[in-house]
Amino acid sequence: MADVEDTTKRKHLVTTIKERCRVCYTCVRECPAKAIRIINGQAEVITERCIGCGNCIKVCSQNAKVFRNETDRVKQIINSGNPVAAIVAPSFPAEFSEIRNHRLLVSLIRALGFKYVAEVSFGADLVAGEYKKVLNTQTYPPVISSDCPAIVSYIEHYHPDLIGSLANIVSPMIAMGRVMRKRYGKNLNVVFIGPCIAKKDESPEIDAAITFRELRDMISQRGLKPADVSATEFDPPLGGKGGIFPVSRGLLNTVGIKEDIFERNVIVAEGRSAFQEAIKEFESGQIAQEHLELLCCDGCIMGPGMSPYPFFSSLSRRYRKRASVSDYVLHKLETMDIKQWEKDYEEFCTIDMFRAFTNRDIRYVKPDTKEIDAVLQKMGKNGPQDFLDCGACGYDSCEDHAIAIIRGLAEHEMCLPFTIEKLHNYIRELNVSNEKLANTQEALRHSEKLAGMGQLSAGIAHELNNPLGIITMYSNILKDEANADDPIRTDLELIAEQAERCKKIVGGLLNFARKNQVNFADVNINHLLEQAISTVIYPPTVKISLESMIRNPMVQIDIDQMTQVLTNLMKNSVEAMPEGGGLIQVRLTEADDDISIHIADTGTGIETENMSKLFTPFFTTKPIGKGTGLGLPIIYGIVKMHKGNISVKSNADPGKGQTGTTFTIMLPRIAKS
Repeated sequence: MADVEDTTKRKHLVTTIKERCRVCYTCVRECPAKAIRIINGQAEVITERCIGCGNCIKVCSQNAKVFRNETDRVKQIINSGNPVAAIVAPSFPAEFSEIRNHRLLVSLIRALGFKYVAEVSFGADLVAGEYKKVLNTQTYPPVISSDCPAIVSYIEHYHPDLIGSLANIVSPMIAMGRVMRKRYGKNLNVVFIGPCIAKKDESPEIDAAITFRELRDMISQRGLKPADVSATEFDPPLGGKGGIFPVSRGLLNTVGIKEDIFERNVIVAEGRSAFQEAIKEFESGQIAQEHLELLCCDGCIMGPGMSPYPFFSSLSRRYRKRASVSDYVLHKLETMDIKQWEKDYEEFCTIDMFRAFTNRDIRYVKPDTKEIDAVLQKMGKNGPQDFLDCGACGYDSCEDHAIAIIRGLAEHEMCLPFTIEKLHNYIRELNVSNEKLANTQEALRHSEKLAGMGQLSAGIAHELNNPLGIITMYSNILKDEANADDPIRTDLELIAEQAERCKKIVGGLLNFARKNQVNFADVNINHLLEQAISTVIYPPTVKISLESMIRNPMVQIDIDQMTQVLTNLMKNSVEAMPEGGGLIQVRLTEADDDISIHIADTGTGIETENMSKLFTPFFTTKPIGKGTGLGLPIIYGIVKMHKGNISVKSNADPGKGQTGTTFTIMLPRIAKS
């Protein structure tokens, strides 16, 4: 054993490079132990729950998952002064298929500083012998194979009740480590090289474990190439049929037993879903009479420590890898010294092959149903029709996802339907906010323009008031002094009349400029609207309706000014009606501390190009002499003096639907100073 302090086995086996994690949840879906915690959309491996299967590494297209690198540890062991042996997993032909002669690979490994290089396949031969004893003993209870460390860890952590069913047989790696120390001395350091990352933490008997990926890196760092070394053979003892161990049903083939569906003696299950299902059925007693050969991967040749290939081509490469291993073993069996192998087997078959297992139960207690339902409802899943079980979150069902959220392993946003609906709501809210912002900006621009015009109007009004007063006064004096039959009297009456008209216009300008006082009083707005409607003169072809949707009708407003606003708006609506008449709808609504008055008509509508000019003084679409263009500006001023807002929507194009205009006045219920 190495005297060098071991610091690596206390570190995380698998970690996440957060900068690369792209919120896909594939690792959650592929983790059989559900040892992935999602925090702010990024995956984090929970070390104490990880079984080292490496599925998350294999499926991560962004290479965000990485396993612990032990090349520095191996270099430290090589430089420690003790002899070091490399034991190579039998799946090496699948990894190094470009090196036609395996002896060149052996020499490359020796060149790294290893004194001995041996095959783990001989350890597989010994382990297969032990399994053969179990399988051939009819009275022996069914067992679960224990050569895959990820399977062993999974059972110890998540199905501890099955620990008694695990075969008490060491893995080929441990067996070969014991063989090497028996042959080459107890002070020998042993380094495992293979496709499995779970081997890194399997047993303290092995001083270090590196993957084929790490071996390639070490060879590359040294600048070694097959052409630079002379071919050498593995150190004895050489493996035999155990070389087929890493492929599907490799254990059975090594033992020499066929998986016979009629005899129902052995069931083989490999891969994330298959091995979990087999364990569940074995535990429930449904297949309690059959032995189980379980592999976490689809054969060791598909382990996470193999060099990565594009995910889409992994299946085709699986069969190429299988063929590479088979070709190597067939050639070896044809050329090997069988008698020497039998002699070595006889020498080492007495090695202690026993191993024990530990109950490491970390199963969660299932949350209360009410707690689960509360989480589901928060994700918008209020009934069975909402349980899509689409698996986008990485969990098999919506309930599993909810349970993971309760345990702090998942987030609500991982639910794709929930997130999409939430996104749609955000978009709708954003559209409303954008519309409100655009209206506010337009109102601000309009207010700035009107404020400037109001100041100008106020100045003009003050300047015109005195001359108009003098004109009115002297025209009336001259009219009174003139004889009743004097023709000039008619002219003086016209002058006085027009001067009075100008005075009213000036008064309108002053109202628009907000120079009048507001006399607030408590008013029943329902009664005020009824009175305003009763004062409006309209033809029988026009109908006016009133609908109040407020509970408290009391409002603080100026009665006279607000009556002027309402009657003017309704008169405008009447005048906007086509010859066939129409409908004017007056509605009252409330929200918080405000009330809104909506006056909608089915008239001809306002052209789009005129909408921005509505509250501009002296702008009118009426014929000359029919309007001054001060009605809406005065209404605007009165509403603003009440600290309210007025808005308008209109459609003048029949092709876009019902024509008409809607004015909305929003007023505070209580007068603001």
